[in-house]
Amino acid sequence: MPLSQQVNRPLLISMGCPVGIGPELILRLFGAGLPDAVVVGDPEVLSWCAAEIGLPAPLVAWQPGESLRPGAIAVHTPDDARLCRADLQWGRPTAKTGRAMGRYIEESVALLQKGIGGALVTCPITKTALNLGGYHFPGHTEMLAHLCDTEQYAMMMAGARLRVTLVTIHTALAAVPGLVTRAAVAEMIDLTWQALVDDFAIAEPRLAVAGLNPHGGEAGMFGDEEEKVIAPAVAMARAAGRHVQGPLPPDTVFFKASQGHFDAVVCMYHDQGLIPFKLLHFSDGVNVTLGLPIIRTSVDHGTAYDIAGQGVADVASLAAACDMARQIRAHRSRGRVL
Repeated sequence: MPLSQQVNRPLLISMGCPVGIGPELILRLFGAGLPDAVVVGDPEVLSWCAAEIGLPAPLVAWQPGESLRPGAIAVHTPDDARLCRADLQWGRPTAKTGRAMGRYIEESVALLQKGIGGALVTCPITKTALNLGGYHFPGHTEMLAHLCDTEQYAMMMAGARLRVTLVTIHTALAAVPGLVTRAAVAEMIDLTWQALVDDFAIAEPRLAVAGLNPHGGEAGMFGDEEEKVIAPAVAMARAAGRHVQGPLPPDTVFFKASQGHFDAVVCMYHDQGLIPFKLLHFSDGVNVTLGLPIIRTSVDHGTAYDIAGQGVADVASLAAACDMARQIRAHRSRGRVL
C-alpha cells in the first residue's frame, strides 16, 4: 500500500463501556474537531449521552470503504452489539453492556486486520463488566494480544516526560517476585527498545531498568532478585549493543527519567511504574500496547462510573491517545527512524 494511503487510513475509536465516560469523551473530542476517525460503538448510546449532557451529536452510520463526512461523527456498529435505551443506566454496567464493549474491541481488531483503519484508540472498559459479558481476560491488553495471536506483548504508559513498561501487569503483588524472571526482564527490555525505535522514532534508545527491592536490594540485604535475575538480563541487552542501565534503585530512577536521562524505564510491577507515571501524566498519559501487529493506544484512566453522564469528563487523555496513534502510524509507515 502506498505511504500516503497508509498514513491517511482513519483511526478507529472503540467506545468502551457504554455506561462509562467513553461516550462523552468521544462527543467532546469530535466537537473539538476530529476529521480522521470512526467510532466503533453504538449511535443509540451516543445520542442518549448527547441529550443528557447537552452536546451536539451529528451521527452518521459508516461502513468499511465509505468516505468520512466533514463535521459528522462516523459510527460503525456490530449488528450483534446494539443496545436499547431501556437497558442503560449511567455507572451501572451489566452483562449486555459488557458484551457490547467486547464486541466493539473484536470488530475494531477485525477491521484493522483487513487493512481498514490505520490504528485503534480505545476508550475505557472495566474488567468486571468485560467478564460479565463473557470475555474472560484480565483487561484490554490481554484481550488484544489474544485477538492478534501475539505471545510477546507489553503495556507502555507514555507521556512527554516519562515512559514506563511493566514486566508484570495485572497480578497480585505477592506473586510478582516469582514472575520476575531473567527471561521476562530480557523480553521486556527487547520489546521496549524495539518500540522506541519503530513507534517513537528514537534511533538509539536509552533504557533504565528498575530494581525490584528497596535500594535495589542493597547488595542482597533486602532481596537478591537484582543480582540473580535483573542484572544478568541487563548484561544480555548491553552485550547486544543496547544502551541499558540497571538495575537502578526505584526511588531515584523515575526522577532521572523525567529529567530526560532515559527514554523509558522498564519496571517490575504495575504500581511501581504507574504511580510515578500518573503523578506526572494523570490527565494526558497514554497507554500503548507494544508487540502487536496493529497500533493500539488508549486513555490511561478508567470508566469513571461516578461521573458518567454528568458532562464533566476530561478529554485530554483521549486526545493525547489519538495524537500518539497518528505519530506511531506515521513512524511505522515510514519504516525507519527519523
